[in-house]
Amino acid sequence: MAGTPEREIPLFPLPDQGEGEGEGTLPPKPVPSRIVSKPHERARKLRREETDAESVLWSHLRNGQIEGLKFRRQFPIGDLIADFCCREKLVVIELDGSQHMDQSEADARRTRKLELCGYRVLRFWNNEVFDNIDGVLEVIYQALRRPSP
Repeated sequence: MAGTPEREIPLFPLPDQGEGEGEGTLPPKPVPSRIVSKPHERARKLRREETDAESVLWSHLRNGQIEGLKFRRQFPIGDLIADFCCREKLVVIELDGSQHMDQSEADARRTRKLELCGYRVLRFWNNEVFDNIDGVLEVIYQALRRPSP
């Protein structure tokens, strides 16, 4: 602005200075941005690369469309990442594609781990989401109405 002397604006606030103190102190050390763990990084990547079945189901779960409940997608629980999770009702929804036909034991272990964390686990095949979304949503709705485990 014309007529207004330029003044230097500090990049950080200086502490209040009492009498006899110097021109200020060193700036505080920068606080690192939020530290993100490996599961959280993996969850973000999975959200960016969602499958078609996940996209279809998410379009029905998001924004509280079922009973006003909030769902999260690719939600870290311990060292696992649940496809969908309703924390309020402790319900996890897992979608299984054809690759899961060969890993039923691993899926069973995963389900047991989630159940040990207090979650009820619902599993659906991708083709169920595509061919019978109303049936899938009804099973989810009924599970949400039951008391949490």
